[in-house]
Amino acid sequence: MAAEDATSRDTGAHAFEEIDWDRIDARGGRSVDGWAITEAAILVGLLAGFVYDYSAGTPTELIGLDPTAVEWLFSIVLVLGTFHVAVPLAENPRLTARYWRTFRKNRVAVGSLGFLLSILALGVVGPMIWVPPNETIDFATAYRPPVFAGGSWAHALGTDAQGRHLWHLIVYGMRVSMEVGLVSTAIAISIGTVVGATAAHVGGYVDEGLMRYVDLQQTFPVFVLLLFLVYLFGPSLLFIVVLYGFFGWEGIGRLVRSETLQRTEAVYVRAAEAAGAGRWWIVRRHLIPNVSGTVITAATLAIPTFILGEAALAFLGFSDPAVFSWGRTIAAGRSDLASAPWISTIPGVFLFLTVLAFNFVGDALRDAMDPR
Repeated sequence: MAAEDATSRDTGAHAFEEIDWDRIDARGGRSVDGWAITEAAILVGLLAGFVYDYSAGTPTELIGLDPTAVEWLFSIVLVLGTFHVAVPLAENPRLTARYWRTFRKNRVAVGSLGFLLSILALGVVGPMIWVPPNETIDFATAYRPPVFAGGSWAHALGTDAQGRHLWHLIVYGMRVSMEVGLVSTAIAISIGTVVGATAAHVGGYVDEGLMRYVDLQQTFPVFVLLLFLVYLFGPSLLFIVVLYGFFGWEGIGRLVRSETLQRTEAVYVRAAEAAGAGRWWIVRRHLIPNVSGTVITAATLAIPTFILGEAALAFLGFSDPAVFSWGRTIAAGRSDLASAPWISTIPGVFLFLTVLAFNFVGDALRDAMDPR
């Protein structure tokens, strides 16, 4: 016995009675690690910058940046994705390796993932390197063909009717597509996951009420609401992002509810209930983490839908005219399809490949993360 006590002192172990369970419960059973502190500090910094930006002017003018509201949201989503997707995968190499072994069997999905990461990197970094397309207007260089059609490397992908570099328009369109896809999806999966898990675990009138609301929201004419907002405030990319996020979670909510119903009778849920855990604690700590694979897969399949939707609205003229969307570039070149087809076709190819890549990655993730 004395030897065991000595071993406990040497190893820093504690007897059950010596553990401060109240302090652990107050922390939710987890210690506050360096990653959590770093994430909180970055988010507080972004929030402070956003508040200052829209109350006292633009705080980033000194470094030549003027972020919009959507770009602030995009920054927050990138931070959350880093700390809640990338960091957990890095901290659990065995699970990550198992996912990767299954994922890499689909070589098309691996290539698609590389393409999407390139699009994301160019969309984030590109606008910091290349000037906005409107600053390159030069009518003397209008309708220059791309290099593979007899043009020069000075205009590698050609120019449009105003002499703007098509490469600049495509890079800025990458950022818009990633902003719409990632921000809208982040909002949608947050709402859908909470609603679906809560409805399944609580059940009864709560489940019935939430599902009937989902049925009602699916019949709501979102496009009419967008037209109303455009009429009142003018076209804005923020309206599109927010409307997609707040009115695009119904399918995710139903999917999460279905997955959660299969886990409400699990042993670990019953054990948590027997230990006196509250419903919200069980939803947050047990049910949502165990449906995260389904949520991630659903997110990768929802992103291309939102990207295509924004491109369609931009093509029709309902997006912000100051935003260089792929849909806007395609619409600008449709009158020159006979003489300068590259203006519409090249952005259209990038849009097509991006949507296709997300679908391939989503299918491969479903195979890798779904044990069934």
